[in-house]
Amino acid sequence: MKEYKRIFVIVLDSVGCGSEPRSGEFGDEGANTLCHIADYVGGLNLVHMNALGLGDLAPIKGTSIVNHPQSYSVRAIERSNGKDTMTGHWEMMGINTIHPFVTFFDNGFPKELIDELEEKTGHKVIGNYAASGTEILKQLGEEQKRDNSLIVYTSSDSVLQIAAHEETTGVEELYRCCEIAREMCMKPEWMVGRIIARPFVGDNKDNFKRTPNRHDYALSPSIPTVMNVLADHGYTVSCVGKISDIFNGAGVTQSVKTLSNIDGMEKTIAQAKANDYTGLCFVNLVEFDSEYGHRRNPVGYAKALEDFDKQLIELMESLNDDDLLIVTADHGNDPTWSGTDHTREKVPNLIYSPCFKHGKYLEKERDTYADIGATVLYNFHLEKPVNLLGTPIKEVFEEE
Repeated sequence: MKEYKRIFVIVLDSVGCGSEPRSGEFGDEGANTLCHIADYVGGLNLVHMNALGLGDLAPIKGTSIVNHPQSYSVRAIERSNGKDTMTGHWEMMGINTIHPFVTFFDNGFPKELIDELEEKTGHKVIGNYAASGTEILKQLGEEQKRDNSLIVYTSSDSVLQIAAHEETTGVEELYRCCEIAREMCMKPEWMVGRIIARPFVGDNKDNFKRTPNRHDYALSPSIPTVMNVLADHGYTVSCVGKISDIFNGAGVTQSVKTLSNIDGMEKTIAQAKANDYTGLCFVNLVEFDSEYGHRRNPVGYAKALEDFDKQLIELMESLNDDDLLIVTADHGNDPTWSGTDHTREKVPNLIYSPCFKHGKYLEKERDTYADIGATVLYNFHLEKPVNLLGTPIKEVFEEE
């Protein structure tokens, strides 16, 4: 069979492609991130994704059905219970999340939790609602700076975020408070996936700015994942963007922080050109979700997709015949949908290698995101642990 030296998995965070059998359970029957964005802007100009078979997967305005012998295209359906970032990424690496992480999007965190956090940290808590991280600084940043309080907020993900001024509160003190929150939120009824420290600087609401000193306190995966198997056998697991945070460093051999989608792609392209390791390059491009999906901005989302498409061809041209590229997503976030939550959707799998000659649309949908991780292990002749999900996508190994 064909074997690959490096496998690049790029997660377009929240780029779903339509409802799936369980969408109705989550209030998302009819959501379609890609199609609705395309309809809103009058069509998407995604030349290179279209050439990989994106048009096979949904009636996305601006795309078309084409022959694509150098790529396979197929839709995937989530098996786990949930539609958040950690659940989607963990499933790609084999984990079936039965009990979804607790979220506090609608009403904020319980009074008992806030009272205990105030008592244990010695700081007053302000905020305690779902908000954009930049908007809440405009609303509460001056009060936090004045009183040395803690701004607590959440999102549609399972996350408790704490913002504090770097000079007033100090980064180390903020980290201490987040460590306390992490210990508190190990209780089943409060168990959020991540506690995030969000330090900021500035003099007033007009110039407050978050700094690179963000720190995540995530839950570790419940069991070892595909990444652990790779790392344990000496393969590189290079993580670009927030992947290392999502897995709490488990199975990560090297990690690169990113500033934006464009920066993430630039750093991925640099790794492709360097060609100095064997293993997995796992990439998350978060801005589709954080900047455009949650903020219900289909125009900005469309531009971000088209910007990615322009960089995609540069990455493809940097790959060798023994490289494999999988472009996928972790959930949906239809910016035309009601509310500001993620949407439970199918996701695209666009699979490319310069060596492919018989690529095509695969009509049979993959019934779990974990087929990606299973494919990685199969490539490196590593046994998949019995407690992990996934079946290899064997079509990608059947090239002459």
